[in-house]
Amino acid sequence: MAARATTGRVTRRRARTRADLLGAAFTVFAAKGFGRVSIEEVCDAAGYSRGAFYSNFDSLDELFFALYRQRADLIADQVSDALAQDGPDLDVPAAVDRVTEVLLLDRDWLLVKTDFLAHAARDPAVARTLLEHRARLRRAIAGRLARARGHTALPAVLGDVDGAAQAVVAAYDGVTTQLLLDRDTGHARAWLGRLLTALLTEGSGSPRAAAPPRALGAAHGSP
Repeated sequence: MAARATTGRVTRRRARTRADLLGAAFTVFAAKGFGRVSIEEVCDAAGYSRGAFYSNFDSLDELFFALYRQRADLIADQVSDALAQDGPDLDVPAAVDRVTEVLLLDRDWLLVKTDFLAHAARDPAVARTLLEHRARLRRAIAGRLARARGHTALPAVLGDVDGAAQAVVAAYDGVTTQLLLDRDTGHARAWLGRLLTALLTEGSGSPRAAAPPRALGAAHGSP
């Protein structure tokens, strides 16, 4: 009994240490940029030793992937939950409204993710792992679109449901890039909604009352 209680305390303490390291790493990465942060800086921010770090992670890459998995899983769950509310028929404008209302659009996270994308682009092994994580969001969207097949038509130009899901993720990537530049979360949500509705309905979705989209780089004079 005592051994089990001790094991339980150790497990909880380890989980808390891991969570503290992840939280500290997120803050430091957002402030300084991935690739400009050392393990020592993460440990200092979390208040732990290097030993505590290496008892949880082998490297900063592994720590980042743990961070990425948290956020990627959260976004995939948000999208899945928002899309699951319809029956076989998919009301695209309504579903898009639900998705854009709840979707995580956190600028600090986008800064961290963008830094890591550049890092992964230079390392094929890291890129493969990152692509595997990104695939979960596409699968969540493709799965919902597949359930609507035969009930809700998708634009033929997108090909199959996998192609449509890839287009949705590409739209999200583009809008979040604009968000990094103009810092306007409200506009990002409105523009993403307009873009996804047009994309999935060949432009036949209901008009929205949101402000008209701005061209990439138009906001605040960004290049």
